[in-house]
This record gives sequence, C-alpha cells and structure tokens, in this order.
Amino acid sequence: MPNCSHSQSLFDKLWHSHQVMPLGPTRSLIYIDRVFLHERTGSIALQSLAEKRRSIARPAQVFCTMDHIVDTTPGRSDDTLMPSGQQFIEATRQAANAAGITLFDLDHPDQGIAHVISPELGIALPGTTLVCPDSHTCTLGGIGALAWGIGSTDAEHAMATRTLDIEKPKSMRIVVDGQLRPGVSAKDLILHIIARFGARGGRGHAVEFAGPAIRAMAVEQRMTLCNMAVEFSAFTGFVAPDLKTIAWLKGRDYSPSGQALQQAEAYWLALKSDDGAHFDSELHVNADEVRATVSWGSNPQHAVAVDGRVPDPAHCNDPQQREGMEKALHYMQLQAGQAMHSISLDAAFIGSCTNSRIEDLRAAAAVLKNRHIATNMRAVCVPGSGRVKRQAEREGLDKIFVAAGFEWREPGCSMCFYAGGETFGAGKRVISSTNRNFEGRQGPAVKTHIASPTTVAASAVLGRIGSAEDLQS
Repeated sequence: MPNCSHSQSLFDKLWHSHQVMPLGPTRSLIYIDRVFLHERTGSIALQSLAEKRRSIARPAQVFCTMDHIVDTTPGRSDDTLMPSGQQFIEATRQAANAAGITLFDLDHPDQGIAHVISPELGIALPGTTLVCPDSHTCTLGGIGALAWGIGSTDAEHAMATRTLDIEKPKSMRIVVDGQLRPGVSAKDLILHIIARFGARGGRGHAVEFAGPAIRAMAVEQRMTLCNMAVEFSAFTGFVAPDLKTIAWLKGRDYSPSGQALQQAEAYWLALKSDDGAHFDSELHVNADEVRATVSWGSNPQHAVAVDGRVPDPAHCNDPQQREGMEKALHYMQLQAGQAMHSISLDAAFIGSCTNSRIEDLRAAAAVLKNRHIATNMRAVCVPGSGRVKRQAEREGLDKIFVAAGFEWREPGCSMCFYAGGETFGAGKRVISSTNRNFEGRQGPAVKTHIASPTTVAASAVLGRIGSAEDLQS
C-alpha cells in the first residue's frame, strides 16, 4: 500500500492496495485476487477464452458453482425446469474442467450460491478483490472484501490478466447510530435505508456501512446489508473487518492458518477508515427508528414498516417517482392507504444470497417452532449451501420447517428469480426473503413482497403480511 501521510478511508486503502497503475484522472487498472463464476454465465466466459486460445493466468484463484439454473427439489439432476438449463450446466461443467478451475458441481458437498459459499469457504477474505458475473457480489463486503459484479467480457479479462480497467467510484459512508430494536434485522435496516434515501441514493458510490449498530451486527447480518447495496445503486458496499470477522473466518478451508493467519489478522484489523478520512457523501441513520419492514411495490425503495400503510403517490413531489408508485400500485393490485396487515398472501419463500445462511434459518425456525403455515399457503425454504443445509439438519431446523408446512430443499438460487424455471404460479402474491421485487421477478405477474426471514416466517403463519410480534398478540 502506498505510504500516504493523509487520512484514508477504507475504500481508498482497498483501492490503492490493488492499483496496478493509474489509467487517467479517475480510472485505474485494478488487480483482481479472485474470480467466481456460476453456470448461467460462466460457460460463456470460459468458452470464449478457450476459443481465443487464451489461458487463465492463475486457475487456482478462479472458482465456479452451480446455483442459478439448477433445480432445488430433492433428487434433482442436470435436467432442470429452466429452458436450456441442462445445456448451461453441462457446458459449464465441461468448460470448468477443461480450464482446470475449482468447480462446485451439483454432487459437491460444498455446492451452493456463489455469494454464500465464497465467504463460507474463505475464498473471499478481508482486503481481497473478488469479482463475479452477478450483481450481488457486493455481499462479500460484509467481511471487508472489495467485491463487485461484472459482465462476461470483464470476467474473461479478469481471468486472463488478473486485472480490470475500472472507473473509481465516489466514496460514501452510512453511519447507523444507536442499536437496532430486538427482532429488527439487517434486512429491515437496508430496506429502511433504500426507502428513505431512494433506490438511486448510492449511485456512483462505494458505500461503507459504519457506526455502533453495524459493529453490533453478526458477520452474516453484515453480508445481508451489503448484499442489497446494489439495490441502492451502489458500486459496492462493505464493512470494516473486526474481531468478529476474524473469529468467523478462522478454520475456513481457504483461510490462512498458522503464522500466515497471524499476519493476515494484523492486516485485516488495519482495514478501517482513518479518523478524518474524506468521504464524498455521508448519511446518518438512527437505528432506533427502524422497524420490521416489508416492500409494498415493485421497487426495493417501495417499502414501509410491516404495521404501516401503502403510501399515496399523490403525496410524492417527484413526478417520475409518483408515476413509478402509481404503476407499482396497479401491478401489485393495492390501494393507497391500505394497511399492510390487510394484505393476504399465497406463498412464502426463504432463501437467496440475501438470507439463506444458517443464522437466517435459525431466526425463521424460532418463529415457526410449534406453529404451522396458514391454510392454502405454500412455503419453501432453500438453504444457501450444502454446509448450511447440513448444519441446519444437525440442529433439527429442517424438521421445524417441515413440521410447519415448509418444503425443505437443496441449495441454489431457486425462486429468487424467474427465467422460465420454477415459480409459485402466475399472479400469486409472495412474501420473500430475496432482494428484488421487480415485476415478474419471481414469475409471470407474481407480486413479491421482500422482507426479513422472521417476517416471512411470521407472515406464512398468519397468511397475511405481519411480524413476529403479531404472533404474540
């Protein structure tokens, strides 16, 4: 890292430590430590490299998993519900094996969602750069990595040269003061932030989440927070690593050990913004104001407290936003002023790179224990990885989900997004722990309400949108 006398933000430290050379006033050639692929786009990048007779610079630092297109039903195979899914899977398998990179195939015990298994295995580490052809790669900022989503062409370039030509984003710090209320999670916080500052609030910025409420969060919660930085239109999001991060990473397959671990820990703990560091923008949030939150519309910024009401577009001063709200009301078949508690549901989904880690499943299971989902509801739980699934089964969480009426699945992205694969059915209304509620995101005309795993679980029991607190009343 360059010897700079002035105070630096964490983002500046991460950027400068990976800058190979400047390419202009605002562009740099950045060194890429790890590349992660998945079967929806991985085969395209790998096959293109092979056709151009270009080799991967360091195959040991390139990884690939099967997550997006694979079915998650027990007994699954390469033959998926996704149109052409089998061809994607087979092509990725062939290309990955030919390239000599690490592949977490369907039968691999560590197969799972890219952004779940990369930190879980210690592939993503504090201070490293990691790119993946997926917009939610920013999840890994939760452990202090500089990670962002790229396209297939950039994936080729990163694999062949270990570098990328990047426009340096501006820096933003979001300070969350105080402490979150009991039962309020990182998912509620990020939905609150996006609703308050807008889905474009972080556009063009790398966002550092800081403050007492962030330091109090478990590492997995920090990953949930950073996961949805892209829904804030940020380049990426991250949290400074601390002793919690170090404890969480110890013993992971690809984490350093022995003397190397001691050196790594000293470096990781130095990865923080200096006092007086400059930020292009700074926002403050009072954690005590955050409630259990759920989306009402077709954009992540369309979110309110679970016990709130659907906003009235007439009260919005921005014509473009007002038009978006009116369109969302029409799509979601809701009325301005309608109580969120009055919205009945058809289905519930727990999973995705946002909320499918063991802590998420434990939180949902605590709500579901000795309860059952409402009549006519369908509910599905998809663990984020093979390791999460096995840990949940050791703890008996799978039995709680099944007893409550949930389907217990194999790891994968599943019904986080729809590309011709599985859906709850055209026009169904779904409460989901995923990250996007766009029109058609979970299937044709499906109306998606995004929320935390505990809110999803409670709503599944109630048969309507509601919180865990509603089950106590």
